Amino acid sequence: MRSKRNDLVDTALRLFYTQGFNATGIDKILAESGVAKMTMYKHFKSKDELILAALERRDEDFRVWLTTEMEKASGPRAKLLAMFDALEDWFNGRAFKGLGFAGCAFINASSEFSNLDHPAHQIAASHKKRILEYLEDLCREAGAPDAPALAEQLALLKEGAIVTAQVRGLTSAAQIAKSIAEGLLKTSLPD
Repeated sequence: MRSKRNDLVDTALRLFYTQGFNATGIDKILAESGVAKMTMYKHFKSKDELILAALERRDEDFRVWLTTEMEKASGPRAKLLAMFDALEDWFNGRAFKGLGFAGCAFINASSEFSNLDHPAHQIAASHKKRILEYLEDLCREAGAPDAPALAEQLALLKEGAIVTAQVRGLTSAAQIAKSIAEGLLKTSLPD
């Protein structure tokens, strides 16, 4: 059985993701979740706390989804390239039921909460760092002489594809980035 807290976080995440953090009011979240205001304040002292809980949920869900998709490939090189196939599914609305694709929740959060010290911005930065660390581990496993640099390059390709898909609606950005990544891996990894 689902808890009221989970219903709140799930509803808030969906609304924050599709309509924006600042543009989404508590009343709308309560109406769509079916949770009473008193119950919400039992779990969260403020909208800011709910935003942080939603971002933490998205961090966990997204990383589990992405790494699961990448781990389906065999070998570290194939796993690195599988990231772009997973992104293509996401860009085309096939990855997260009920959410579709509205860009990256963490890029969106970092732009709405641009102060580097804001807790929402810090969660966004932490999310990106965790994915970078996962990529670095795969690069190291693939034998990259400079795994941190290669991981950073692949992460930049990933982020560029996400922004391009969001801003221009170019869902093929994932495959364009993948073709660049293939060339990068060819020159950066031992045969």
